[in-house]
Amino acid sequence: MSEKEFYIETFENLPALASANNESMREQFARTFYDFLQLSHLYDSAIEVVKTYLNILDSEFSVKFQRNPIHNIESRLKSPQSIIGKLQKKNLPLTPDAARRNLLDIAGIRVTCCYISDIYAIAEMLSNRDDFVIIKQKDYIKTPKQSGYRSYHMIVSVPVYMSQQKSYAPVEIQIRTIAMDFWASLEHQLKYKPSAAITPEISEQLKQCAERIAETDLQMQKIFMEINDLE
Repeated sequence: MSEKEFYIETFENLPALASANNESMREQFARTFYDFLQLSHLYDSAIEVVKTYLNILDSEFSVKFQRNPIHNIESRLKSPQSIIGKLQKKNLPLTPDAARRNLLDIAGIRVTCCYISDIYAIAEMLSNRDDFVIIKQKDYIKTPKQSGYRSYHMIVSVPVYMSQQKSYAPVEIQIRTIAMDFWASLEHQLKYKPSAAITPEISEQLKQCAERIAETDLQMQKIFMEINDLE
């Protein structure tokens, strides 16, 4: 099913529409899919803005310091079904405007770095860009979650220049080391495995693994700094 077909089917089968006799109301809801298509395009474009800037930073580091601080960049855009489902769960109107005002995780980027210092360097450069607006920041490296999860989270509102206007859209950015990403990926798989039963004992083992990985990160950072005579 195409994205357009999904929207049409979703809105035409809403309970409010199934019992509606007002044809103009049905047409209004049926046309809403186009507004959601535009919303998806806006957030997808916002992702590209951030990715482009990160790639520029990585290239600049390569020229100046002969190394790349960014190991990998991945992005994701919430599906139409996920956006609509979240609006329904929050009892919000099924409109693009409601999504823009209430959902901050429609667009997401995960950046994996080589060293902890790279995480903070990239976060600082993102914060210092004068056309980016920092909505929220959370440092789960200095203050890990109870599970042991470590990462640096930012929500950044970025400008997107369309043919006739400039719009801002929030992008959730997670910055972590390769080791942190390794742990988070496996923990996520285990946590959401259908047959999984995460007992307190397993949770404690996962936390211990996270702590050992954090120690390795710090050791690798120290070795890197010693080799490069950094303070």
